[in-house]
Amino acid sequence: MGQLLRITLHELDHKDSFFGIPAALFYDPTHQNGTFRNHMLQRTVFGKKLHTPIGVAAGPHSQMAQNIIAAWLLGARYMELKTVQTLDELEVSKPCIDMQDEGYNCEWSQELKIRQSFEEYLHAWIIIHLLNHRFGWGNDPGVIFNMSVGYNLEGIMKDNVQWFFDQMHDSSEALAAKLDEVRPLYPDIDKINIPAQLSDNITLSTMHGCPAGEIESIANYLMEDKKLHTYVKLNPTLLGAEKLRDILNKKLGFHTEVPDQAFVHDLAYKDALSIIKNLQKTAAKNNLEFGLKLTNTLESLNNKDVFGSDVENMYMSGRALHPLTVNLAWLLQKDFGGKLPLSFSGGADAFNVSALLACGFKTITTCTDLLKPGGMMRLPQYLENIAIDMKKAGADDPDSFVMKYALPDDTETTHADEAAIMPGGVADSKESGILENLRKYAAMVVESLAYRMDYLIPPNIKTGRRLGLFDCIAAPCRETCATGQDIPDYMWHTSRGEFRDAHGVILRTNPFPAVTGMICDHLCQNKCTRVHYDDALLIREVKRFNSGQEEPELQPASPNGLKVAVIGAGPAGLSCAYFLALAGFSVEVFERASRAGGMVQYAIPGFRLTDEAMDKDLQRITSLG
Repeated sequence: MGQLLRITLHELDHKDSFFGIPAALFYDPTHQNGTFRNHMLQRTVFGKKLHTPIGVAAGPHSQMAQNIIAAWLLGARYMELKTVQTLDELEVSKPCIDMQDEGYNCEWSQELKIRQSFEEYLHAWIIIHLLNHRFGWGNDPGVIFNMSVGYNLEGIMKDNVQWFFDQMHDSSEALAAKLDEVRPLYPDIDKINIPAQLSDNITLSTMHGCPAGEIESIANYLMEDKKLHTYVKLNPTLLGAEKLRDILNKKLGFHTEVPDQAFVHDLAYKDALSIIKNLQKTAAKNNLEFGLKLTNTLESLNNKDVFGSDVENMYMSGRALHPLTVNLAWLLQKDFGGKLPLSFSGGADAFNVSALLACGFKTITTCTDLLKPGGMMRLPQYLENIAIDMKKAGADDPDSFVMKYALPDDTETTHADEAAIMPGGVADSKESGILENLRKYAAMVVESLAYRMDYLIPPNIKTGRRLGLFDCIAAPCRETCATGQDIPDYMWHTSRGEFRDAHGVILRTNPFPAVTGMICDHLCQNKCTRVHYDDALLIREVKRFNSGQEEPELQPASPNGLKVAVIGAGPAGLSCAYFLALAGFSVEVFERASRAGGMVQYAIPGFRLTDEAMDKDLQRITSLG
């Protein structure tokens, strides 16, 4: 605890960041942007205030304290803690996770012992409250820690899991010991109200193939005996073999093969309806909230060369799971009149999160998206997009958002962002809004190209460039480049060892070869004609190599006597200044921050973009006067 807090406070004081995440990206619940105030995203879950409906799903990114804290700082408020189970010393296959597109994993156990897990959760709980106080964001950090346990009733009754329940319910003794560590580093800790109860709610994550009676028995135990608000995680196989395979394999084109056995041993839909109704009665009797988590990962046969041959099954998450989860939600809400409390986890990202909120999901959690490049720093865009859409709808809270926004009737969509919600009429009630939006969205995602397997970059060098009569020879890599760089020219010079000339070609259209040589998303390589022979040439790496070679001498035009002021020293402002200076203008750039670079220096971590690369390009620009 002391070590983690020292690292945290030192980095905040000296670098204004947390584990490399710049403070400029932190989510301030008190912030107001025009007429939209961040507190309009708040909702109440389990009788507690939640600052945002966004969270992290139970996974490898929600078991270490620093990851949970990072998620909170970036706007996640519903923390599904990594699932714990009594068997906490297992050998698991490594690697156990593959996240190239849709995600797959072959690991079902926790990676920490139960006592270590609790300690991580306690550290995160304390430091979140401490940072909330430090930043002056009010008395309540607006966060819910949601326990997750598995995998059968016998295991849950074991001493180590029961100890975990006791500690999460009342951590007074452990909390007091931790506060003794904190006090010398943060004397104001005694001014902060840090509850000893970390959680009074839980998500039940049973094994694939868990019998219906076992699921109901565990959930009854959690509510009757432990008095916990309880959500039960269900499997996408509830859709049935025909419906699931029609969506996944036929309509979306994924090659994932779900074995027949998965539908035999998993919960059947009619049994699920019976269990849900019974558990609703148990919850009402105990004055607790009961709901469903949609969905678990999808059991499939191992057809990847990532995992060992001894791994028979792997479990799918992410993009391909999204249409399945949405369609299961539609079936369930249709049978329950739109009144089921649902938490969503199945390929949520920044481009579909508003649609999901409009479909009435109480909380929306993500895992696969955060295990890709960018990590937790993807979260601010979720909240930005929700805020934009709520403002557009004139909604002042998530519930009114459901009623004031409607999805378009046309379900034929071609791009990922076309699956977003559009302005519409006002629903008669929240339930009718949920049913209408969910009905349309369930149809939309099955037809959307954004969720087809082949949506992401097939080997095809065609571009949108018009084919004329006399200009049919053009390099598709150049057409795809955001700055229209003469890629064939500088690749040719490089192949001849003429690195200075290659560098000069790059600088004709790109003032930042060192920066873009590190961070450009190199769409040009998707259109490299070499893909039809073997692999694309490493165009970005060639540019990065040339940026480190001898600098060509820039030849500005004669001074024209005109002065220009450029406001903002971000990439656009500096590019403007660079080309104006080369054209003979006298340029002065004004920037409010302490250094040039704009959001590039805040949004991109140091391991992706070095200060040396940034300084090299800045020096070239300032050398022009």
